[in-house]
Amino acid sequence: MKKLKTLPQLRRIAAFERKKGRTIVLANGGFDVVHAGHVRYLEAAKGEGDILIVALNSDRSVRRLKGRGRPVLPESERVEIIAAFRCVDYVMVFDEPDVEKILDTLKPDVHAKGSDYTKETVPERETVLAYGGRIAIAGGPKIRSASEVIPRVVSRMRGAE
Repeated sequence: MKKLKTLPQLRRIAAFERKKGRTIVLANGGFDVVHAGHVRYLEAAKGEGDILIVALNSDRSVRRLKGRGRPVLPESERVEIIAAFRCVDYVMVFDEPDVEKILDTLKPDVHAKGSDYTKETVPERETVLAYGGRIAIAGGPKIRSASEVIPRVVSRMRGAE
């Protein structure tokens, strides 16, 4: 898959793109059950710059964050889905609990987070500000979360039996 890269590859790509005057944006998430809110988030994140890199939580990372039964879709499928978006230039998978290491390595010009955060509550805020980056809240009001969609699907499926 052409868009799937490692962190060292992305470090080289980001440096090359920056030399050409392009703005690098990093977005991240589990993207376990993709919904319209994810689409809005990624499209708005891309609007913050020229190159959009999406850091996707690994299966192990999603399980740690969301609990038993998650992720619903394995990381290989989630990578394929996110890479299929035109607005996404590159995808990487990470296993850490947050994207601090990725931010420290890539130093994206913009760190885009969804609207469930404010600029003040972004967990990696201090890291981004320390290297001179900017935080953007992208995607409009939070309309859904996979954590609420999954039980709704299960409930509807049980009702259809």
